[in-house]
Amino acid sequence: MDVYLFISEILYSRICIHNSEEKTFGLGRRSRSAAPSSAPPPYVDPEVLTAQLKDKDDRISALETQMAAQQAGYETQKRLNEQMMEMMKRMYPNESVLSQSRRNPNLSQSLAMEEVCEGKEFSFPREEENVLSFWTQIDAFKTQLKRTEHLPEYIFYDGPPFATGLPHYGHILAGTIKDIVTRYQTMTGHHVTRRFGWDCHGLPVENEIDKKLDIKRRDQVLQMGIDKYNEECRSIVTRYVEEWEKVITRTGRWIDFRNDYKTMDLPFMESVWWVFAQLFDKNLVYKGFKVMPYSTGCKTPLSNFEAGQNYKDVPDPEIMVTFPVIGDQDNAAFVAWTTTPWTLPSNLALCVNAKFVYVKVRNKNTGKVYVVAESRLSALPADKPKANADTKKANPKAKGGAKPDSVADSYEVLEKFNGDSLVGKKYEPLFEYFSDFSSEAFRVVADSYVTDDSGTGIVHCAPAFGEDDYRVCLENNIIKKGENLVVAVDDDGLFTERITHFSGRYVKDADKDIIEAVKAKGRLVKTGSFVHSYPFCWRSDTPLIYRAVPSWFVRVELLKEQLLENNKQTHWVPDYVKDKRFHNWLENARDWAVSRSRFWGTPLPIWISDDGEEIVVMDSVEKLEKLSGVKVFDLHRHHIDHITIPSSRGPEFGVLHRVEDVFDCWFESGSMPYAYIHYPFENKELFEKNFPGHFVAEGLDQTRGWYVQVAYVKLSITISLGLLPPFNVLDGLVLTTVLKLSNESEANGRFYTLMVLSTALFGKPAFRNLICNGLVLAEDGKKMSKKLRNYPPPLEVIDEYGADAVRLYIINSPVVRAEPLRFKKEGVLGVVKDVFLPWYNAYRFLVQNAKRLEIEGSGPFVPTNLATLRSSNVLDQWIHSATQSLVHFVRQEMDGYRLYTVVPYLLKFLDNLTNIYVRFNRKRLKGRTGEDDCHIALSTLYNVLLTSCKVMTPFTPFFTETLYQNLRKACEGSEESIHYCSFPEAEGTRDERIEQSVTRMMTIIDLARNIRERHKLPLKTPLKEITVVHPDAEFLDDITGKLREYVLEELNVRSLVPCNDTLKYASLKAEPDFSALGKRLGKSMGLVAKEVKAMSQQDILRFEEAEKVTIAGHTLELTDIKIVRVFKRPDGLKETEIDANGDGDVLVILDLRADDSLYEAGVAREIVNRIQKLRKKSGLEPTDFVEVYIESLDKDVSALRQVLNSQEQYIKDTIGSSLLLSTLMPSHAVILSEESFQNVSKLSFKISLARPALKFNEEAIIALYSGDVKFASGLQAYLLSRDHSNLKSEFQEGNGKITVSCVEKLPAVTVVLGDHLHLTVGDYLLSTTNS
Repeated sequence: MDVYLFISEILYSRICIHNSEEKTFGLGRRSRSAAPSSAPPPYVDPEVLTAQLKDKDDRISALETQMAAQQAGYETQKRLNEQMMEMMKRMYPNESVLSQSRRNPNLSQSLAMEEVCEGKEFSFPREEENVLSFWTQIDAFKTQLKRTEHLPEYIFYDGPPFATGLPHYGHILAGTIKDIVTRYQTMTGHHVTRRFGWDCHGLPVENEIDKKLDIKRRDQVLQMGIDKYNEECRSIVTRYVEEWEKVITRTGRWIDFRNDYKTMDLPFMESVWWVFAQLFDKNLVYKGFKVMPYSTGCKTPLSNFEAGQNYKDVPDPEIMVTFPVIGDQDNAAFVAWTTTPWTLPSNLALCVNAKFVYVKVRNKNTGKVYVVAESRLSALPADKPKANADTKKANPKAKGGAKPDSVADSYEVLEKFNGDSLVGKKYEPLFEYFSDFSSEAFRVVADSYVTDDSGTGIVHCAPAFGEDDYRVCLENNIIKKGENLVVAVDDDGLFTERITHFSGRYVKDADKDIIEAVKAKGRLVKTGSFVHSYPFCWRSDTPLIYRAVPSWFVRVELLKEQLLENNKQTHWVPDYVKDKRFHNWLENARDWAVSRSRFWGTPLPIWISDDGEEIVVMDSVEKLEKLSGVKVFDLHRHHIDHITIPSSRGPEFGVLHRVEDVFDCWFESGSMPYAYIHYPFENKELFEKNFPGHFVAEGLDQTRGWYVQVAYVKLSITISLGLLPPFNVLDGLVLTTVLKLSNESEANGRFYTLMVLSTALFGKPAFRNLICNGLVLAEDGKKMSKKLRNYPPPLEVIDEYGADAVRLYIINSPVVRAEPLRFKKEGVLGVVKDVFLPWYNAYRFLVQNAKRLEIEGSGPFVPTNLATLRSSNVLDQWIHSATQSLVHFVRQEMDGYRLYTVVPYLLKFLDNLTNIYVRFNRKRLKGRTGEDDCHIALSTLYNVLLTSCKVMTPFTPFFTETLYQNLRKACEGSEESIHYCSFPEAEGTRDERIEQSVTRMMTIIDLARNIRERHKLPLKTPLKEITVVHPDAEFLDDITGKLREYVLEELNVRSLVPCNDTLKYASLKAEPDFSALGKRLGKSMGLVAKEVKAMSQQDILRFEEAEKVTIAGHTLELTDIKIVRVFKRPDGLKETEIDANGDGDVLVILDLRADDSLYEAGVAREIVNRIQKLRKKSGLEPTDFVEVYIESLDKDVSALRQVLNSQEQYIKDTIGSSLLLSTLMPSHAVILSEESFQNVSKLSFKISLARPALKFNEEAIIALYSGDVKFASGLQAYLLSRDHSNLKSEFQEGNGKITVSCVEKLPAVTVVLGDHLHLTVGDYLLSTTNS
């Protein structure tokens, strides 16, 4: 071989390795062969090269540079290599750089895992982007669906969001829950179709257009044209589709955006028509009135959600009005209180509570007789006597003179009677506007909704303007069910002609004049004004009123019993939402108003004749086309409102027109299980085989609002009608809570509408399993608001910490238990630090040590299969058992949809893996207990990481993919993506005893660490003895046997003493747990507590063994009594000499006394600590092998030598190599880093880290060339120029021998390892020690 080409290749390979950047899948970093920034490239002796260089100037330049390098170290040597590189380029311009496989043959192995960077260099967000690219490259989601299409279907209903706004954390939360469940179900053997949907109809869309076009009133839409208005709505419903897809995809959720569904598409709308037609055919549909929040500005009713969007503090009147009792001998009058005088003209009844006591009282000054509830007598005004001049002078600040008389002084009670005795009594109406109702109206009725905490205990009822008013009047036949209710206020909020004196007046403006009219009639008892929070329309900013509006209803009350029964068949998480919140709502379910007087929505498929006698409901487009003769391509109002149907009764009856209303968007939501697959027009078999659906997930606001809205509506209406005091009089906390909850809720929620429609159509629930999540709030506890900017943008957090961290943060929070979460960015960072970095470091530790085996010549690491892996090591057995427990638990809990129990268990497992298994097994994993044991430990860690990655895959899809892609390189036949893998099965037996023993061991270690901390004794300080007190002999056997070495090493203690005599070192005290027993025992608590405290030592021991005891007739268990162990310090010893710590049934005692015999062990720990810190400071990887030299800086070197001799094995085991005296360092050794340390345990020394250096037997090498010193020097220069790891590999392949014949003018010789040289100074020292 030409020496020039040979050395050229050597230099090229070393410099290229030094400067290269290797990009492995998901783990971009320097090649492992690249030296850290502070380390030089390998030694290159240019003497051999310069002897052959033809250019004299080049030869001189090289020699001069070599001399400088010997003095200047790394930086100069690096420049030397660069200069020689330039020489080689000039000499051989066409020579290519060696391939990486030639530079390092180990890296060409197909089964070798790639090296990975340090955790601090690993960018989780960047690697997630790499994973996204990988998924796109292999079309992962579509491929997964294709691979599973033969498996049983798992049907998941995904509630569609509006695309008119951007996604927020609430959407990410719901999407994460859905993604976790569907990924898990796919991994457990199901085909899970996941299609994204868009909610396109409803007020949010209309509101956007109203703002855009400055539309304030309904008639403006009609003037513009419904066609133009609806097309404007259509134009914005997909405005943010791209942004949604970007955010949802970035969060790791797999869902089909290409094959999405939209509620505005004809197939979806047609299925909605079919659903309604089925209800109509079952006689479950009727037309009636519903009292709703009504916007006079927009001329449309609002949902309670909308009504809660815009509250303002405004002044309103409050008055008391009399209603004279017809035929009363005392000319008595009922007194009612109201804050909405404008409703008085429509009064048709008065309502009392049949269970209340009412009184008839006479005013002592005026003689007027009133009837009010006895408990509300104080609400009547008390007379004020005239104030005289003397009083005014005596008290000039008094506004009203003398104090007014009390109500008791002002009124004389004439009679008392029960409320039920008032029912049926007639009274004189306040106005004559409804005199045509006299035969049925203007009488007293009774209902329990009347309360005595406000007002007078008598409620005035205007059925067109109050929900309870309407219900009570209907139940008492004052009005009839149907379409004939008289509503004396028109769509604009103006009185109709029926209210003659105020016709055409806006109701709120008429309040003052109505009060004056009442006063003029002598019917006004009391008047005043108050400021309260009142709802305004969020679009027109006009005050809302509550008004009866015509609506189409579904008869939910007829389905109530079946709804309750179907609810029992569903599984909810958490279950209290089902059993309490949702159940309560169903028990009080009312008929559902499904129509809305709007434009952009699915039109009601009802065609009706002018006389109202003929109704046709369309169940399909085909039916409409057939009856009308018109081809239909779109079902929105502007495409079908003009279509008429000839009357089936004949031409003389004209044609049928469609009613103007559209569906409440919640009706569309409830129809989703059928409409998104266009059932029954398509996918009939798919639907009928898999209904009810398997899973649905939504927020708590989808349940809470359904019954909170009842309280809200009642409060709002009754306040507005004067049945309750104003907001500032009520208990603020209660009212605020109700209003807050109502603002988070729609009038009808998704769960409810799904249940109603499925029950009505099929007699079944719509779903089998449901996860209900809480609300994600801003850090300050308020609703997240873009206006307030009180939360960080989702993509900003994801780009900083990664989507997996966000997913795990929100899933491991109260929000998955239907409780609120205050989102904190710091919480996401905490997940990265506490979960992902330790997890990554455990994985990195595996890879590093697997690569170390490769470097040392064992070839690529191939793990032993889990099925055949056998180990006698206790921690291997423990982590294997813990992994099986993990798989068993996660399967059990995920099958039960309890995500909130799964994540904490997963996190605890990862903590145990990193902080127990990896930490306690470092020596084995680093190969310091032998290659076979190392392979077993690495195989165990590999299998545990692989299994835990698969278990965690649904939760952290990015990170597990990143790890898997490298782990799979060590095993042939692995799936292309971890998301194609099956979820692990629990294999083998679980050893509960060893799991419990390791848990107790960690308790012992934590207790002992706590003792050290109390006494400020660092772990580097060795202690003589630890005593473990525990009654379980098996546990003590484990601690003193299998686990003993781990306890001693972790705590740096020399001996461990077991003790099963629990009273030898402690006395026992029993304390009752008052928090657990207080409510249960009640008055008996005092007696029980006394007897518990009096329990003797033996009583307590018997109680611990039996796990229960009977005291004073009450059975108490372990959770009811706290057992306190009080340490009994041995006589003559101080707290600073011996101390203890306990937890439950275990007590740990540490001997803290100083022991000279432990001094050298302590110094050795200090030395090791300095070495490790210097390695880290130098930027060395744990797998970077260096030789460590130590030099004493003391005059007397014997003290250090003594430590090194006595602690030689400990130091070697810990740092992985011998600690060498500096006198052994060869002159050609390259020092990477060195540092001096003063007064460390009274010793001073210098530590040097050097690259592995060859140790030559110069006499033996000279003998190879028969005494030719020049040839011997040339051979040494050549060997020093070689890459150390490659040279080592060649010796291993040659069974300790290599033949050197490639150097021109040097005779071929065979070099024997151990005879002619050693690869390291440590090897040389070991051989000389052994010999």
